[in-house]
Amino acid sequence: MTDWHIEVDGHVCVGSGMCVALAPDRFALDGPAARVVPGAADAGADDVLLDVADSCPASAITVTDGGSGQVLGPRP
Repeated sequence: MTDWHIEVDGHVCVGSGMCVALAPDRFALDGPAARVVPGAADAGADDVLLDVADSCPASAITVTDGGSGQVLGPRP
């Protein structure tokens, strides 16, 4: 299983909550910017994470392949 890493750029995030709505087990919004839930930054490949990165209105979420470091999301 390939591991993916997710990050939220708190300086770019506008706090829309879209990520929390799509993946509440991975993201939290308890301030002005979303954050990755502790322990949820590295996980198995999950297309929902790509959907979350694509849906972020500020493009503040990045999904990378844990092995290669290739950016997988947001998709172009």
